[in-house]
Amino acid sequence: MSPAKTIKTFRDLLAFLTSIPVGGKEDFVFTSAENMYLFPIIGSFIGILAGAYFIGSNYILQVLLNGVNNFVTLPVNFLVSFASAAMTIAFLLVITGLQHFDGLIDLGNALGHRSEHERKMAAHAWTVNYSGAIFAIIIEFIAFLGLFLIIPTVTNPLIIVATIILAEVAAKLAMVTLVWLGKPTHKGLGSIFLKKAKKKLNIVAYIISAMIAFALFSLAFNVTYGLLGIGVVFVSIPVAYLMAQVAKKIFGGVSGDIIGATNEISRAITLVIIIGVLILI
Repeated sequence: MSPAKTIKTFRDLLAFLTSIPVGGKEDFVFTSAENMYLFPIIGSFIGILAGAYFIGSNYILQVLLNGVNNFVTLPVNFLVSFASAAMTIAFLLVITGLQHFDGLIDLGNALGHRSEHERKMAAHAWTVNYSGAIFAIIIEFIAFLGLFLIIPTVTNPLIIVATIILAEVAAKLAMVTLVWLGKPTHKGLGSIFLKKAKKKLNIVAYIISAMIAFALFSLAFNVTYGLLGIGVVFVSIPVAYLMAQVAKKIFGGVSGDIIGATNEISRAITLVIIIGVLILI
């Protein structure tokens, strides 16, 4: 791949997976589909930005609340942990342009309807019903809870940043796995990815994810825990398999909404698993 094509590829991937204005051309969706195996790299980049945002917001909140605490007694540590976790999850939703969150809502909208046709209609509707709102809130609350519980568990901020990055890598790997496993429901965004994704190259996504996970946990802990990091990121594989089964049962196959919802669900599950691992070790 030439330098110019490499730059275009990563620019288009950023244009598709984030709301960062990088000036992607009209074919960025097709480029993203053809290079889906690189999703974990973009996931790690998003995680780095979110980790930096967490560190910055945590520091600012700590300074502000400590200043207020001189006049009014406050549970500073609790408030800082709560606000930092909430703000970081919100940052992740905003930087991804809420497109995965929209898929989560559409999946929730479809729940409770009896026929496949009604589910598809509910998912494609512009309105949000109560099941869609509740489902999306629950998933994001689980993600928030995982991050919120990690913060007071560890004292090294590098571990928290590594956790955020790993969760994003796992989320993107889950999307790759789902596309590998699933069949399209109709012509649309999802079908483009299921058709264009170079599935033989998707194995590269697992290698990239394993390397990132190993490096992150080795730096945060030690080399021994690097293997544990690989195990954590690969939890996204059964999550994707489960989502493929859910997609087949609800919609008859994988759509763009399911791919987006899988990103959010995988992130939430990964964060919860990491807090469990940190408590055990």
